[in-house]
Amino acid sequence: MTELTDKQLMAKAAKGNLDTLGVLFERHHKHVFNFLYKMSGDRMLSEDLTQDVFYKLMRYRTSYNNGNFTSWLFTIARNRLNTHYTRNKENHDDIEKQAYKLTAKEEDQTETYTHLHKALNTLEDSDRELLVLSKLQGIKYNELAEILGSTPGALKTRANRALNKLKIVYFENI
Repeated sequence: MTELTDKQLMAKAAKGNLDTLGVLFERHHKHVFNFLYKMSGDRMLSEDLTQDVFYKLMRYRTSYNNGNFTSWLFTIARNRLNTHYTRNKENHDDIEKQAYKLTAKEEDQTETYTHLHKALNTLEDSDRELLVLSKLQGIKYNELAEILGSTPGALKTRANRALNKLKIVYFENI
């Protein structure tokens, strides 16, 4: 079953074969967790939301319309994170000030990695989200256009501008 594409696995899941969801979880849970962790800065919250994303994937498996699976999955993750902050009455300004704190306490982080995260956390939410999805998660601009509701060209321009902002912040504090 591991040789099947994500699209084929979701088609089987939609027909009731829930074993295929385990394969999808194994393939993608680290990417979803990393995205949520980079956006929230909270490991426990990211773990909970990752589980919730895959629960929603199982629950709404029949709504998958054979599109790009990665786009669909990250749209669910993104919406779940936004829902969490909406329910907790935190707006994006509060998120930037409170929820996106650097977790430099982890022993395995290097000084460069920590500095990069600090610089990344100074960016606006939309810029940080775009860079995390495109550069750190490796999602292509065509897929990002579906997730973010934009065009690939506009996203490339925004990503380039966000990278320039990141470079300025990163190198001014070295």
